[in-house]
Amino acid sequence: MAALTLYTNPMSRGRIARWMLEEVGAPYEVTILDYQSGMKSPAYRAINPMGKVPALTHGDRVVTETAAICAYLADAFPEAKLAPPLDQRAAYYRWMFFAAGPLEGALTARGIGLVPPADKARQLGYGSIETTLDTLEAHLEASTFMAGDTFSAADIYGGSQLLYGMMFKTVDERPAFTAYKERLVQRPAFGRANSLDEAAAA
Repeated sequence: MAALTLYTNPMSRGRIARWMLEEVGAPYEVTILDYQSGMKSPAYRAINPMGKVPALTHGDRVVTETAAICAYLADAFPEAKLAPPLDQRAAYYRWMFFAAGPLEGALTARGIGLVPPADKARQLGYGSIETTLDTLEAHLEASTFMAGDTFSAADIYGGSQLLYGMMFKTVDERPAFTAYKERLVQRPAFGRANSLDEAAAA
């Protein structure tokens, strides 16, 4: 089996990739990088020229971008059942990339205090933070998980956006969101990943 190595920092989106790896259940190694010398070093830039984490190597394969890492691992380890069958992936793809596009864009803008003018909303992939959160709220009121009744990699990525959004107050504490959060944090792999990252941060 090709070796898996996660390049991360416990105070980064690498926490999402760590959770995904814990759900997969395959052995993996972790390289912790600091934000200056580690991520900006020539050795790491050869893996990710952006100088950002997370990145994943699987043998000689390199995957960057957190949503891509989640999707890749779901396909690379089908026995973990973190992606629906190919002919049932419409909702899975829809909400995975909703989270990677509109949701992350809207939450990032709110987090840095960016309030685009109303007349520019149509130029934004998310339109407005209100529309984005209302859309996701309506979906989670009608669906147990992102892709339906079954937990998937879309919940690891999209759910993490909501979890961290609620933690940092960029997401309102709506009943549908808090109920969904409780379903996610009860997962053993979430607890393991969180404990490992908290220990690394300490």
